[in-house]
Amino acid sequence: MRTRQILCPTDFSETASHALSYAIEMANFYKVGVRLLHVVDKPFGDKHTRVLAVTPDELAARMGNEAAGNMRKLIGTLDEALTIEGVIRHGHPAEEILASADNIHAGMIVMASHGRTGLPHFLHANVSEDVANRAKCPVLIVK
Repeated sequence: MRTRQILCPTDFSETASHALSYAIEMANFYKVGVRLLHVVDKPFGDKHTRVLAVTPDELAARMGNEAAGNMRKLIGTLDEALTIEGVIRHGHPAEEILASADNIHAGMIVMASHGRTGLPHFLHANVSEDVANRAKCPVLIVK
């Protein structure tokens, strides 16, 4: 952990920004870099019920371009003395986070939890819980 990059998934929310603060603090302490990761989830739907005026591929490209713009803005606001790289992936968030952590041999994953409980927790996939249960490195989940 002390010599390996910290992976910090982000959805550009306020909670993710709070988690990024923790990742930066630890990266400065251990003198390691931070990899910011945003995962563009695949658009859902089926071929019989098109609700969109664009194809899923066009929508995914649009979402990727928007995420890239958000990533550039976010990195532009961070400490230039710290090595920070931004990466955009397409796919299922938990799977992409875990694959990225494995690919870079992350020393730690620092990510936000949206704090859902009860029925909302049951109805929505909990990415942070899935990552924490399956990651090979330590995971810090920030509320």
